[in-house]
Amino acid sequence: MKLQRVLAVSRKEFLHIRRDPRSLAVAIAIPMLMLLLFGYALTLDVDNVPLIVWDQSQTSQSRELVSNFTGSRYFSLLGYADTARDVEAAIDSGEALAGLVIPRDFSQQFEAGRTVQVQVITDATDSNTAVLALGYAEMATQAFSRQATVQKLKRAGLTPPRAPLDVRPRVWFNTDLESKNYIIPGLIAVIMMVIAALLTSLTVAREWETGTMEQLIATPIRGVELITGKLLPYFALGMLDVVLAVGMGEVLFHVPLRGSVLLLFSVSAVFLVGVLSLGMLISIAAKKQLLASQTAMVVTFVPSFLLSGFMFSIANMPVPIQVLTHLIPARYFVSIIKGIYLKGVGVQVLAAEIALLGAFAVVMFALANVKFRKRLV
Repeated sequence: MKLQRVLAVSRKEFLHIRRDPRSLAVAIAIPMLMLLLFGYALTLDVDNVPLIVWDQSQTSQSRELVSNFTGSRYFSLLGYADTARDVEAAIDSGEALAGLVIPRDFSQQFEAGRTVQVQVITDATDSNTAVLALGYAEMATQAFSRQATVQKLKRAGLTPPRAPLDVRPRVWFNTDLESKNYIIPGLIAVIMMVIAALLTSLTVAREWETGTMEQLIATPIRGVELITGKLLPYFALGMLDVVLAVGMGEVLFHVPLRGSVLLLFSVSAVFLVGVLSLGMLISIAAKKQLLASQTAMVVTFVPSFLLSGFMFSIANMPVPIQVLTHLIPARYFVSIIKGIYLKGVGVQVLAAEIALLGAFAVVMFALANVKFRKRLV
C-alpha cells in the first residue's frame, strides 16, 4: 500500500466534503442536534408527579400524611377533591397522574391502633411512571407509619423498639440517580454509530452515480488504498464529533467523566474504524446513494437504539434476542463508554469489549476490501 496514493484519495475526499455543505451538516450539525434533542427531551426521571388528594378525614394526621407526599420532589400537589368523581375526572383528563384517597375514619382507626387502608391510584397508561409513583407512594406511607408509631409510643412514655434491620443504602457510580448520567454516554455511542455509517455509505456509491468510478478504476490505485484514503477524512470528522459530544456532555449536561479521557478517545477511534468500514461495505454493495443511505440507517439505528443496552436492559430480553445483541457493535461500545464515564474503570475491566470492537473493525475493513473490485460491473 503506497501512502502517496492514499493521501491523494484522502485529499480528493476532503475537497469534496469542503465543497459540499450538506456533507458537513450531516457530519457535524446533525450529531450535535441529536445529542441536544435526546439529551434534553429523553429522561427517565419521574419528579413532581401531579397528585390530587381526596381527604375525607380533614384531620391533623391526614394532613401530615399528605405532607409526606408533597414534601418530596416526587409529588406536587395538584389540589384537593371533594368527591371520588373529582379524582376520577382529574386522572381521566391527564391533569393528575396519581390520586390519594384518605378515608373518613382515618384518625379514629389510627388512634385505635388499627390498620388503616389508604388508597393510591395511578395512571398506568405510562406504566413506567405508574410503577415509580407507586414506589414513591409506598415510601411516603411507610415513613408516615414509622413516624406516627414512634410519636405514639413516646406520648405513652414508652421507648420505641429498635428496628430488627438497619439498612444503610449507598448508591454507587450515579449517586444522584439522574438518568442523564447514563443516557448521554449511551447516546454518544448510538449517534456515532448511525452518523459514521451514514457518512461512508455515500462515498463509493457517489463515485458510481457520478461516473467517476471509471476514472478511478483506470488508475493504478489498489482497492485497499482507495478504501483507506476514503475512510481517513470521515475518521477525522468522526473524532471531531466525539470531541464535540464529550464537550457537550461536560459543559451542557454535566455528566461526570471519571475514567481516562485517553482511553475514551482510543476506544472511540477503534469503534469508528469498524462502523466507517461497515458504511463503506454498504456503499460498495449498494452502488446507489439512496439505497446505501437507507440501508445504513436501518442496519445501524434500530439495532443500536434497541439492542445495545442503551435504553433497555439486555438481561431482561428473551434469550434469542440476547444472543442477537452480540452482533451489534454498539452493545460493546455502550458498555465501554458507560464504564469509563460512570465507573471510571480501565482496560483491565473493559478488555473483552475492547477486543471485540477491535475484531469487528478488522472484519468490516477486510470485508469492504474483499467486496471492492476494480471492475465496471
